[in-house]
Amino acid sequence: MREFTEQELVRREKLKNIPNAYPERFETNKSIKEAMELEDGMTNIKVAGRIILMRKKGKMAFLTIGDIEGRIQLSIKIDVVGEERYAFFKENFDLGDFIGAEGEVFTTHTGEKTIRVNQFEFLGKALKPLPEKFHGLEDIETIYRNRFIDLITNEESKKTFLFRSKFIRELRNFLDENNYIEIETPVLNNKASGAIAKPFITHHNALDIDLYLRIAPETYLKRAIVGGFTKVFEIARCFRNEGIDQTHLQDFTMIEGYGAYLNYEDNMIFLKNMLQTIIQKIFGTLQIQVGDKMVDLSGEWEKVSFRDLILKYIDIDIDIYNTKETLLTKIKEEKLVIESETPLENLGYGNLVDQLYKKVARPHIINPIFLIKHPTELSPLARANDDNPNVVDRFQLVINGAEIINAYSELVDPQEQEKRLLEQAKLKANGDEEAMSMDYDYIEAMEMGMPPISGWGMGIDRLIQLLTNSENIKDVILFPLMRPKETKINQEETN
Repeated sequence: MREFTEQELVRREKLKNIPNAYPERFETNKSIKEAMELEDGMTNIKVAGRIILMRKKGKMAFLTIGDIEGRIQLSIKIDVVGEERYAFFKENFDLGDFIGAEGEVFTTHTGEKTIRVNQFEFLGKALKPLPEKFHGLEDIETIYRNRFIDLITNEESKKTFLFRSKFIRELRNFLDENNYIEIETPVLNNKASGAIAKPFITHHNALDIDLYLRIAPETYLKRAIVGGFTKVFEIARCFRNEGIDQTHLQDFTMIEGYGAYLNYEDNMIFLKNMLQTIIQKIFGTLQIQVGDKMVDLSGEWEKVSFRDLILKYIDIDIDIYNTKETLLTKIKEEKLVIESETPLENLGYGNLVDQLYKKVARPHIINPIFLIKHPTELSPLARANDDNPNVVDRFQLVINGAEIINAYSELVDPQEQEKRLLEQAKLKANGDEEAMSMDYDYIEAMEMGMPPISGWGMGIDRLIQLLTNSENIKDVILFPLMRPKETKINQEETN
């Protein structure tokens, strides 16, 4: 049996006094945000919201109602609404309840925009009280588990998630203005393709087959290019069965875009312009505070090769240590401790270089850089450089130690792609869980013919984390996945 606090029991008792505690609807004519901007004297204004502050006096009450976009004060007087209605209000309304009100706008002597209520309706009883003293939640785990309470009580959380929505809206607008068409691709896939990552596996009961949750929409977006689309994008929920830290989650939101007849250098220009345009529009500046650092997003962004960036921080030249065996030996000689879910001995050369870069170089990056000239083995879907086939025409945008964008000139030669994926399949068979699987369905699509293509992917969560100066990526995810909380009810259900 569930147990209730004294306050919860009192609130449940009040339900007996309310004819309809959960009515069907209430017709508003202004949102709270709109009402806040009205001139004094406007009448018949109808608003609704949750009660988040309340002061009940003898014959008058002041309460503040709010929603995700704002809050406004209501004034309820006994000589306006009548003794019976006022008594009903005093006896039955609590903090957290929903109310609909109609009245006239005025400003108090303290300068607070207020509605003088002449009619009100009960719109929903909160059976649990809001956090004490209305300071909001402070325990991080409780915030992530109960984001709905965090949003009610924490103005900064409201701003973060409104910003996220605004950024995505501006992102869509920019792409639309540049003739990109938004499409959708499958979340359930026969092959875990489109990125180097460990997938989630699920079972399809009707077809009686195992499937993979999407790790990236890439190969399907490129199928759309085969079908005749010229510029496409998707804002996609993706899933990678890897570790959790302050900048990584297993289920996340990314955007990928692909343009026919473009190369990776075209996308460097396009994506820098896209981010600078959106950020300038929203913030009014390209100087962004991140922790105790000021990140400068203005001007041109430096380009630096994988080799040169690693050499800047450690005496390891990947052009010399250009095999898995020699590089692994050198890493051990340097006594580097590299944490990896897959043992270093099981990684292929490309993934080993990537782990080295992440250990010694990436944490030092503050202002944006384009990281270029990735090892070919690290980029099985990217086009090899014409002058040096050991590297690919690819870049990553790195800001403040976080990889924000991954982009490259796409490999459109089906025979070369088949060869690369066969090499990846061998690596996977030898224990590299992040290596790709062979995908002959995609190869057959490529064999229909592909134009030159450049594509890019951007982690929306990670970029929002950066732009909102959030410490943890979960701070910008409305409802992050959490381990189930053990309760007495859970235990009773399992016994």
